[in-house]
Amino acid sequence: MPKSVFGLLAGEMSNSFEDGTTSRNGNVSGELDKPQVGKTGAMKHREAGSGLELSFGRRVPEGDSVARDICDHCGLIHYDNPKIVVGSVVTFEKKFLLCKRAIEPRKGFWTLPAGFMEHGESVEEGACREAREEANVEIRIRDVLAIYSIPRIAQVQIMYRAEMTRPEFSPGVESLDVALFDWDDIPWDELAFPSVHWALRHFYQVVDKSVITPFTNPEDAPG
Repeated sequence: MPKSVFGLLAGEMSNSFEDGTTSRNGNVSGELDKPQVGKTGAMKHREAGSGLELSFGRRVPEGDSVARDICDHCGLIHYDNPKIVVGSVVTFEKKFLLCKRAIEPRKGFWTLPAGFMEHGESVEEGACREAREEANVEIRIRDVLAIYSIPRIAQVQIMYRAEMTRPEFSPGVESLDVALFDWDDIPWDELAFPSVHWALRHFYQVVDKSVITPFTNPEDAPG
């Protein structure tokens, strides 16, 4: 289960490698089956029992124009691309579902159910999974509420309008508490991230509309 992050703080987006072939948060590419000529350690660090450690240098690959992290032993290229966050503004009888975070960053603050997509799932499936993981709640996706671009933390956030299928919820492992709030009772000063404010206020602007055009970043908040 991924660490759910909605507006992850800068400096916490560093990727880590597993077994020299994959990255938890990014894509990798390279000639994995063809050791590079002249590289004495080529591919040896990927063999069982190898004592070679990963060694990545930052340089521009052939045919590219952007500096990447490249393995000095086998030429594996690590592409560190922006991450996709999916979530939803979930309502039940005009009340809003919020989750109090049990993890950093912003532990103890309220947020919307949202987090990083997993491989093999659609955006809608990811939003539903995050709701289950954080609030043990089943939701029905209505439509796309907003697409936020936040380059300072390398994220694209896709938020939906969604409804609870039944009024049953409880804190998941990443939540200290889960609650339904009337609009006037939302703890605005205790919301975890700026994009939580954006999504709630954008939702309220179209609360009575059945068909909407998705929002983007507020004009005074470029990301």
